[in-house]
Amino acid sequence: MSHSRRRSHFDHGSRARGLPPSGPPGKNVPVPPSHRPLGHTDSPPPGGERGKRASGPRHWHAPIPTFARRRRSSTTATASTRTTTATSTTAPAEPSSSPSTAPQTAGNPETPRLLALLERWNLRSRLARAARFTPARLAVVVFAGIIAVVTALLSLPIATADNRHASMIDSLFTATSAVCVTGLTTVDTATYWSPFGQAVIILGAAVGGLGIMTLASLLSFAVSRHVGLTQRMMAASENQSRLGDVAALLRAVIYTALGAETLLALILLPRFLTLGLDLGHACWYALFMALSIFNNAGFVILPEGLAPYATDWWMGVPIAVGTFVGAVGFPVILDVVRHLRRPRQWTLHTKLTLATYTALSAVSALAIAAFEWTNPRTYGALPTGGKLLTALINGVNARSSGLSTITPEHMREATWFLQDALMFVGGGSASTAGGIKVTTFAILVLAILAEARGDRDIEAFGRRITLSSVRLSVAVAFIGASIIGTATLLMLEMTNLTLDRILFEVVSAFATVGLSTGITPLLPTGAKYVIVVLMFVGRVGTMTAATALAMRERRRVIRMPAERPLIG
Repeated sequence: MSHSRRRSHFDHGSRARGLPPSGPPGKNVPVPPSHRPLGHTDSPPPGGERGKRASGPRHWHAPIPTFARRRRSSTTATASTRTTTATSTTAPAEPSSSPSTAPQTAGNPETPRLLALLERWNLRSRLARAARFTPARLAVVVFAGIIAVVTALLSLPIATADNRHASMIDSLFTATSAVCVTGLTTVDTATYWSPFGQAVIILGAAVGGLGIMTLASLLSFAVSRHVGLTQRMMAASENQSRLGDVAALLRAVIYTALGAETLLALILLPRFLTLGLDLGHACWYALFMALSIFNNAGFVILPEGLAPYATDWWMGVPIAVGTFVGAVGFPVILDVVRHLRRPRQWTLHTKLTLATYTALSAVSALAIAAFEWTNPRTYGALPTGGKLLTALINGVNARSSGLSTITPEHMREATWFLQDALMFVGGGSASTAGGIKVTTFAILVLAILAEARGDRDIEAFGRRITLSSVRLSVAVAFIGASIIGTATLLMLEMTNLTLDRILFEVVSAFATVGLSTGITPLLPTGAKYVIVVLMFVGRVGTMTAATALAMRERRRVIRMPAERPLIG
């Protein structure tokens, strides 16, 4: 191959790699700026003549590695910028074509800084950033804000039946109980509050029933137009294990809530009409009770409560079924609807929730009926059909909604203690129920059984449960028990009531159930504030509250040596 052909071949390869061509011997080849040595700048030739090539040969320099090229290019750009600035300073200023815009930039140097400050304090961007990176903390703040709004509305004179201002503690207590879907009240809902106040209460319960993670996801959609990765991971970790189902979960929440509440209202409306009520009152009672049942709110606006309907199957069955649908959780509903004809494809979360919830409902119904069957103040005064219906309602509602056709105050102490345990367990994850959740209880039981059998893995329905799930279950149960124990000690110090009544009230508030032995209106103001805090913490969740209040996340680089201590 001749010398010229080798040179042309090298030129072609140089162009492909972005290198300068060699050119013919003895001729100057222009070197691109990206391949010039560091700190090199083109200086004009002597005499101020521009556009002419300087005398002397120019040498081509080999390219430097990528990181050096980036630094050199930035340095070159800086140098060129300085050169341009100096040139523009010495050169005469040209007349501006738009004299109105020039003084704004030259005369107001603080304008970009002011715009940056406004962008920094932009509420929409701050909410979007919080929804993406700290959804748990944002959800806690949003729940607290909703409670504050409902409290302010209930403090208005129009909210009470006698057009007077409600006290601060009554407004705050009722608002927290409504938004946290608990049902504990210091005043009678049917007689103390006006229709406006009752509407505020039930709307607060409907918003609170959507759930803490669901509300955060909806807020993220409204602000950021999409769900962030951090929030999707948190929603998936609390609700179910697949990240792609969060948007479908939101649709399931809205469709399920509206559909179930509408269906319940249509079922209860004819029953209220048969009681002799006019159409307006019947529609209002049906709508209020439908929202209260599905959201497990526990509020009743019927003048005589639910006691007259202890043997009414038309009222009892919708209460039990509506409570069950709202308490199993929206991820379970979504999974069941998707694979209605293929139960084998249900997720482990769905199978654990349905199996544990059904088993606990059956056991609690039988146990409560056995304890109260001969009690003349509860089951003893009812016929056999009424006893069975009451047992069904208590078996389902004792852990979630708190709607009962018998007064818990008249139950025996053994029944109170049993219901304490049932309320502590609660309902399903991402549902309108409270407690530590049935999946947490199921994992703890499975871990105990696996340890007793000597199994290495914890298995259920053909799946192995991860160690992180067991650790999370232990943490949730321990934090919940610690909160209940601390609140019980405080309540015992503030009141002169017995331990069984205080414990029942504390567990009911923490688990957002709403059952009471009748001591709620009699509590002092300090004890009522303790109940308010319990309802709030119980609704947002123990682990969510701990995450929201944590200042930082611990990341250990060094792991200590493992050693097994003696246990038991």
